[in-house]
Amino acid sequence: MNKQVANFNNPVYPIMIAIGIAHLINDTMQAVIPAMFPLLEKDLGLTFTQLGLISFVLNIIASTLQPVIGFVSDKKPMPYALPIGMMSSFIGIAILAFSTQYEAIIVAVLFLGFGSAVFHPEGSRVSFMAAGSKRGLAQSIYQVGGNSGQALAPLISAFIFDIYGQRGAALVLLATSVGIVVLANISKWYKKQLEQERTSKKKRILVSSLPPLTKKQVGTALTLLFIIIFARSFYTTNITSFYVFYLMDHYDVSLRIGQILIFTFMAFGVIGTFFGGSLSDRIGRKNVILLSVVVPLPFCLALPYVPLWAAIIFLIIIGALIMISFSVTVIYAQELVPTKIGTMAGLTTGFAFGIGAIGAIVIGVLMDHKGIDFTMIVVSLLPLLLLVALFLPKDKPASTL
Repeated sequence: MNKQVANFNNPVYPIMIAIGIAHLINDTMQAVIPAMFPLLEKDLGLTFTQLGLISFVLNIIASTLQPVIGFVSDKKPMPYALPIGMMSSFIGIAILAFSTQYEAIIVAVLFLGFGSAVFHPEGSRVSFMAAGSKRGLAQSIYQVGGNSGQALAPLISAFIFDIYGQRGAALVLLATSVGIVVLANISKWYKKQLEQERTSKKKRILVSSLPPLTKKQVGTALTLLFIIIFARSFYTTNITSFYVFYLMDHYDVSLRIGQILIFTFMAFGVIGTFFGGSLSDRIGRKNVILLSVVVPLPFCLALPYVPLWAAIIFLIIIGALIMISFSVTVIYAQELVPTKIGTMAGLTTGFAFGIGAIGAIVIGVLMDHKGIDFTMIVVSLLPLLLLVALFLPKDKPASTL
């Protein structure tokens, strides 16, 4: 371990994988919320607006606190915040499993939102510290863990809640317990890294693949990046949380089949996320972001109008390609402001959560007042905003640095 610590360019693969597993467990707990939507809509009689508000509370807490925690941790890293954050999520799931009142569900998602807000900036920092010279790969492993956890939402709905009902959420507590142990051990490694940096008086330096930029150019690039995150997050929130209702209403499929199709979309998103980071090391961050914009755009626009067999193919294509830039946008933001690793991770991930929160409310209201078909058509136009990626500053492939 000392040899690995002394040379900051050496990737530490066990830690990369461990933080990815922890991210999987963390986001599986978040996935319980949208997975429970059909159950809550049916058994508690909640409206789509109320379901959207649940998602809003979860994501707005995470999005608001993440940049704050990232900013604080840039000044004073907090290794043991990681297991503490997951303990908060454990409490949230425990409350959720036995809640019969809408208000109690809101309290549960407050705990889950806080746990997520604590985990993501510090988890991204651990990924950076373990990456060495493999930043794209490390960020992909980290984000693949999170996206895999989110992808479990429809399977949790189809094979846990559909069988065991709301109390099936308690089964997730087993994985949460494992996550707390994993994060406690990661925290020990994290603390040793900080001690090594202090004693060696060396700092890990992020080498940016971007050319020198003025403050105005950095501000413009960040604005464009946030527009991309906005459009992507709003669109994917619609697919992962509400498109199942469109599948059941428009194509007359069962809830279980609908959730399996949503899982297919998310599973291919995981595959895209995995290849995106390492691909960006080879061909550049901007090129991967453009790939995730240009190719899936016509499929997004056409999705509401095609038959079921084509919708399945389109979901696979959109899922794989629109998510290929998920980890890359985080890296790109960090390279725009290389002295603020935690802050940029918190801002980009937190903004994605926040837009998901707002999107859930807007989509829920639209579905209640304008109908499911109208809502899907309107949201299908959002990916047009992704074309602002054309104006991002050009970077060099990390392999050429």
